[in-house]
Amino acid sequence: MNLFKKNSFGHILFLKLWLIRILGALTHRRFRGFNKLKIEGSEIIKNLPETNVLFVSNHQTYFADVVAMLHVFNASLSGRVDSIKNVGYLWNPKLNIYFVAAKETMKSGLLPKILAYAGSISIERTWREKGKEIKRQVKMSDVSNISKALQEGWVITFPQGTTKPWKPIRRGTAHIIKKNKPIVVPIVIDGFRRSFDKKGLRVKKKGILQSIVIKPPLDIDYENDTVEEIVEKLQFAIEQHPSFLKVISEEELKKAEEENLKRQWKY
Repeated sequence: MNLFKKNSFGHILFLKLWLIRILGALTHRRFRGFNKLKIEGSEIIKNLPETNVLFVSNHQTYFADVVAMLHVFNASLSGRVDSIKNVGYLWNPKLNIYFVAAKETMKSGLLPKILAYAGSISIERTWREKGKEIKRQVKMSDVSNISKALQEGWVITFPQGTTKPWKPIRRGTAHIIKKNKPIVVPIVIDGFRRSFDKKGLRVKKKGILQSIVIKPPLDIDYENDTVEEIVEKLQFAIEQHPSFLKVISEEELKKAEEENLKRQWKY
C-alpha cells in the first residue's frame, strides 16, 4: 500500500488501516468477552457490491453500535458467518466503510476525533444542537459528502438521528436513497443501551446479550416510491414503526401479569 495514498475525504489510508486494527483489537472483548454478541444474517454482507450500499439501523449508543457493525462486517468479509471469533479479520479490513454522525459528537473529545478519522461523515444536525431543539437548513455539502461516500464504498446511517427509540425517521435519508439509488440493507440492534453508557465508550453492565440482525436489502422503487413510502419502509425494516411499540407494550403487559400471578401463587 502506498503509505500516503488518501481517500476522497483526505484521510491517509495507511493511518486509517492501523487505527481500525488498533481500535478493533481494543474493543473486541466488549462484544466477545465482557458481553456476548448474537449475530444473524451476516452472510448477506459477503454478497454485497463494493460500493453504493447504505446500511440503515436503529440507534442505541453514539459509538458502540458502529464499532460492533464494523467488527461484524469485516468478520463476514473474511469468511466468518454470524461470528466475530478470532480478531485476525481486522488485519485486512475494508477501508471504504463510512458512518454518518453529528459533527458536534465527533468533536467532543480525543477518542471521537480518532473515530472520525477511522470513517465518519460528520454532518450538522438540522433539528438539534447541544441538547436544544433548533431549525436549520440542510447543508448541501453534508448531502454531497454522503453521496461521495456511497460512490466510494458503504455507508452506515441511523435515520432517526437519535439514540432514543420510537422517534420518527428523518426524511433526509429517503431523499438520499432516491438520489443515489443504493442497495439499502436494514439492521436491527438490541442490548447496547443496557450494556454501555450513552456514548458507548464505557461498559455499564457485563453479561448482557447484545444482538445485531442484518436483514435482506429492501425492495425500493427509486423512481416511483414517494419519500413518505420510503420512510415507512425504513420504519418497518428497522422495527421502529409505531405498530411495533403497541406489540411490545402488549408483551410487557402480559409478562407483568404472569409475574403477578406467580407472586400470588407463591404467597
